[in-house]
Amino acid sequence: MRELVGKSCFILFFIFICQSVLASTKSLRHQEPCKRLELYYHDVLFDGTNLANATSARATNPTSLGDFKFGMLVVFDDPITLDNHLLSPPIARAQGFYFYDKKNHYNAWFAFTLVFNSTQHKGTLNIMGADLMQDETRDLSVVGGTGDFFMSKGIATLQTDIAQGAAYFRLKMGVKLYECY
Repeated sequence: MRELVGKSCFILFFIFICQSVLASTKSLRHQEPCKRLELYYHDVLFDGTNLANATSARATNPTSLGDFKFGMLVVFDDPITLDNHLLSPPIARAQGFYFYDKKNHYNAWFAFTLVFNSTQHKGTLNIMGADLMQDETRDLSVVGGTGDFFMSKGIATLQTDIAQGAAYFRLKMGVKLYECY
């Protein structure tokens, strides 16, 4: 009987170790995105004269701490298009805010929702993170969604496509979702 209990314990221990090894190797495998989107984000900052065209506005003025707009908060309702033309029909709206959070160079922190209401997609994607503007590409986290994007998680890679001073900038946004339901 003692020998049978010893063998049973060894077999259970061996099965437990095998399952642990298999579970850890599965999580280390490279995962392919379940959905990809390539979008363009257009931001037209209100300057006091462009009321009809502006899609964003300063909620606070920058502080006098440095020359990089430190402390300035911008609220936006920006069009998202499938191509780089501002006047193309929007597939979504980016609604949220960003603020400049670095005193010695340009750096911002974004939090926004992509609100889709088109024939292709319905629902929202929530995106947030640091926009390290000195880098050519920046990754922000996709932290959730609704509708077609229910509980999605992934990465939104931003790349500045064009910047015309403070008045207008366009970002190329590659969205890769790794959890799709």
